[in-house]
Amino acid sequence: MSEQTIALVTGANKGIGYEIAAGLGALGWRVGVGARDRQRRETAVEKLRAAGADAFAVPLDVTDDASVAAAAELIADQAGGLDVLVNNAAITGGFPQSPTTVAPETVRDVVDSNVIGVIRVTNAMLPMLRASTAPRIVNMSSSVGSLTLQTTPGIDMGPLPVAYLASKTFLNTLTIQYAKELAGAGILINSGCPGYTATDLNDFRGVRTPEQGAAIAIRLATLAADGPTGGFFDDAGAVPW
Repeated sequence: MSEQTIALVTGANKGIGYEIAAGLGALGWRVGVGARDRQRRETAVEKLRAAGADAFAVPLDVTDDASVAAAAELIADQAGGLDVLVNNAAITGGFPQSPTTVAPETVRDVVDSNVIGVIRVTNAMLPMLRASTAPRIVNMSSSVGSLTLQTTPGIDMGPLPVAYLASKTFLNTLTIQYAKELAGAGILINSGCPGYTATDLNDFRGVRTPEQGAAIAIRLATLAADGPTGGFFDDAGAVPW
């Protein structure tokens, strides 16, 4: 393993993912820019390098087993290992989306990307993470996935797509279970909420910038060895499950 910290950020060609990659690159880390779209991926890498980041392209479709396996092989070959994984790639499934009208295939697609994709990528990268001296996993979630907030009187979470909400609740559960299984392995894994950030996922209606949204991921990616694991956090602290 190189002395330089190596990170992979999925969905890093734009928005919050790009800013996470930029923030980690600014720390002097080598950052893999994981993305499906070749042109956007290459453009992001060029932009990051122009800003001084040690970035490299990682062709990656989190919904495709072969793509994920190839990405793990590429990282091992080009970087020699992996220290930090940020599972950022996600889709909403589109609007509107209510429980009584949502198409089952929409739910399937959202879960495949936002949940099963996290399992695919995490498990493929785990051998390298286990070999790291300071492995960290960050799952980019959302407070809209909090069952506590969804059921608290007086809290209006808006007309959000049901498949997306369910996928983030599912992801939070996954984070907890990974943390339990990996307890004692030195791998800290947490969910992070970026807040209502202006990205193409919400047609740029958010009130936070992508750079602000990326801050929680950068904080969780750089936790000290005695940092939390199995938690859910935003910039203000712990988010209720």
